Amino acid sequence: MPAKKPEEPAEAFEKAAAEQGQRYYVLRLCVTGITPRSVRAIENIRKLCEDNLKGYYELEVVDLYQDPSVAEEEGIIAAPTLIKKNPAPRRKLVGDLSDVERMLIGLGITHRRTRRRESHDEG
Repeated sequence: MPAKKPEEPAEAFEKAAAEQGQRYYVLRLCVTGITPRSVRAIENIRKLCEDNLKGYYELEVVDLYQDPSVAEEEGIIAAPTLIKKNPAPRRKLVGDLSDVERMLIGLGITHRRTRRRESHDEG
């Protein structure tokens, strides 16, 4: 019987998170330089992730001026663009990411207030 291939650390973490009911998010934020809009988008997504996904996300920030191949690879036509790579479905959100409710819906994240309301309604 062949030996079982060991899991990669990211795969093991994703599996453990799924078993606990928490999904692991892999996000890529594409910006164009250090403009006020880019800085706002970075601050907004970092805050959203820390408030709602702490310990369950990976965020990569890419400056399209420094790495223009990413724009072609990801099919980006406007920036800032946030790409949710994982969990599926893959999504793209464009703008400075300041509308928290819209971002949570777009990323498929149940907002804390909504979770509290649902647990209160059940009890």
